[in-house]
Amino acid sequence: MKRFRDLWPQVTSWENLLNAAEMAARGKRFRPDVAAFLGRREEEVTRLRHELLTETYRPGEYRRFVIREAKPRLISAAPFRDRVVHHALCRVLEPIWERRFIFDSYACRSDKGMHAAADRYQEFSRRAPYVLQCDVARYFPSVDHTILWEQLRDVVADREVLRLAALILATSGDEGSLWPSGRGIPLGNQTSQFFANVYLDSFDHWMKETLKRRFYLRYVDDFIVLGDSARELAEVRDAASERLATLGLKLHARKRRIFPVREGCDFVGYRIFPHHRLLRRHSGFRFRRRLKGMMKAFRRGDVSALEIRSRVGSWIGHARHADTWGLRRAVLSQATEGSGD
Repeated sequence: MKRFRDLWPQVTSWENLLNAAEMAARGKRFRPDVAAFLGRREEEVTRLRHELLTETYRPGEYRRFVIREAKPRLISAAPFRDRVVHHALCRVLEPIWERRFIFDSYACRSDKGMHAAADRYQEFSRRAPYVLQCDVARYFPSVDHTILWEQLRDVVADREVLRLAALILATSGDEGSLWPSGRGIPLGNQTSQFFANVYLDSFDHWMKETLKRRFYLRYVDDFIVLGDSARELAEVRDAASERLATLGLKLHARKRRIFPVREGCDFVGYRIFPHHRLLRRHSGFRFRRRLKGMMKAFRRGDVSALEIRSRVGSWIGHARHADTWGLRRAVLSQATEGSGD
């Protein structure tokens, strides 16, 4: 296995750190901490680079908050300067692993994503009659730092890069509160998205190359295998459970179903059938409630019509990948009437 050396100069280069700051600022430029950093970016990048090169860089404290959508999720937001470091590290490591990842891993990768995953599942569902759908229980809090660091070390031979990765892992949570010491990566970090793919990469290859499961795909901790019979997929499920145990992971007790593809599969925000696709019912209801809240905020002057149109446009972009013409028309009508346009 090839190991990569001399990556630290790439991570800490002036150009890489500046580009990382731009990437970390996308969609957040008007937040006070982001605006303050960008207002003196040369000074901030110079200081950050000096700390990295002298090994005096220390991550700051996380800001934690809960988002409530389908289920409550604890988000851990690192200070902006730390997010710059996360992007700088990922800009160098991601291209290396991109050549290693299987084709059918779809989360947080260029030219992949939810819509590509939905398309691929639908293609598979026309070629096999049964589907096994599984979810890893408490995936992000269960990631073992030692196992992950060893996976990184198998590919990276650069001491400074490994030291930075270990530092990010070690300071990403409070011992005894979010997860036990030595386990867990926070939702919200750019590095966490990358680490989540690295951690299950060996499982992906095992599925494809050892079990020879041609119709397998994964989106974060949700994976799907299609096959010719329920009995065949039950054997795959049991084998997968044993394999995941070697990574300190477990299948979710209620989310490891085997069923005919004709019943439709709830996956990446859609209910997908072999020849048509619907938006999950709660998704439409939830967005319409959120839109009502935005309209009230607009009438108070708290948000602009441009912001509402941007958010509606983003949702429409997701909904248009399903059979939702009537729903989209209703939402657009509601948004137009509420914003006065």
